[in-house]
Amino acid sequence: MAELVYDETGRLLFTKEMAKEYTILAPQMLPDHFAMLERILLDAGYKVKMLDTNHRNILDEGQKYVHNDACFPAILVIGQLIDAIHNGGYDPHKVALFITQTGGGCRASNYIHLLRKALYRAGLEYVPVISLNLSGMEKNPGFKLTVSILRKAVFAVIYGDLMMNVGWQVRPYEVTPGATDKCLDECREYLLDQMRAGKGMTFKSMVKNFDYIIEKFKAVPVAGPQKVRVGVVGEIYVKYAPLGNNNLCDFLLSEGVEPVVPGLVDFIIFKIYNRDVDVDLYGGKWIKKKFCQWLEKYVIKYQNAMIDALKRSNRFRAPGNFYDLHNLIQGYLGDGNKMGEGWLLTAEMLELIHSDVPNIVCTQPFGCLPNHIVGKGMIRRLKEDYPDSNIVAIDYDPGATKINQENRIKLMLANAQKKRQMAEKQEKEPVGV
Repeated sequence: MAELVYDETGRLLFTKEMAKEYTILAPQMLPDHFAMLERILLDAGYKVKMLDTNHRNILDEGQKYVHNDACFPAILVIGQLIDAIHNGGYDPHKVALFITQTGGGCRASNYIHLLRKALYRAGLEYVPVISLNLSGMEKNPGFKLTVSILRKAVFAVIYGDLMMNVGWQVRPYEVTPGATDKCLDECREYLLDQMRAGKGMTFKSMVKNFDYIIEKFKAVPVAGPQKVRVGVVGEIYVKYAPLGNNNLCDFLLSEGVEPVVPGLVDFIIFKIYNRDVDVDLYGGKWIKKKFCQWLEKYVIKYQNAMIDALKRSNRFRAPGNFYDLHNLIQGYLGDGNKMGEGWLLTAEMLELIHSDVPNIVCTQPFGCLPNHIVGKGMIRRLKEDYPDSNIVAIDYDPGATKINQENRIKLMLANAQKKRQMAEKQEKEPVGV
């Protein structure tokens, strides 16, 4: 058994010895993206397991060890990790836990401290916790985010965005159930094989891979008329994680609609842009501003390439880029509104409305005040400016029942179908009659 080593503050470290024999458990958020990130870390020599568990005991464990005033994502993430130690068949003395730490104003920066407190209360204080951060807040001798890992992770996120985009445009119409998921698996293996060989990570090769992914999804047999499209926005965890939103996209599919889910790249650029804006708003070093501007343009270059590939396909709808979103938000929210999802959440709703997706589910987790302001708090203003918009805010918290959430969404869908029928009727009526 690996020796437990602590730093000068008393924090349990993840050592090089642990890296050889410990399994690192990580919470799942984005299935299309995290499946690739898991494999990248496995290829780097770490024994990582992304948790895809989704059952009631996760919430029970979270409520048992996390204060009920904490935000809902914190309760679920910590509950999922502790449930895995208790019931996942792992040796508790040979597991470590991954959790992100942004360092920003969101309470997610404190998840790591809540997790350590929960482990102590559960008698698992010997389980090391690894902080995933880019700010150097916590370091561990047994884990390093190398340049190679970070580079592959960035490409995995962009590839993940594209696969998620085209996947949701195909899945509602697939002739053979499961064909879209099979296509996803094939594309993922192709991309990972390239990364292992040191390929697919230049701009030119990435553009080729975009075309490869699109052609693969175009080849999936589809049938049926265009379905009502429903956008999904909200706090980043409950927006993406099936555990956090009670399998929202699967429910929408079962109701005969096409889910439209904005990608993760915009959120990443948003976080980079905020560091740039900080210098303008609060002061700071010009070198920081220049670096953020360079990094922002670098990521947007690849985002634009993905968008161009979708436009070339003559099959799939393409989203706007980050600058398009920023233009849409003018007159609604300023750049200083950046806690949590900040102005980006409202901008995503505006983009959906402008791209003929007026039906929107805004996922609202308990305890996320910034999200309630820029999500639920902006709906009235959006409906005033866009009367045809059909937006519903759905609360996700320990006391919310799945049936109540689904019933509220069904009311929104009924309204969407009614508006669609009225529009079709108006199109058929003779002009001037």
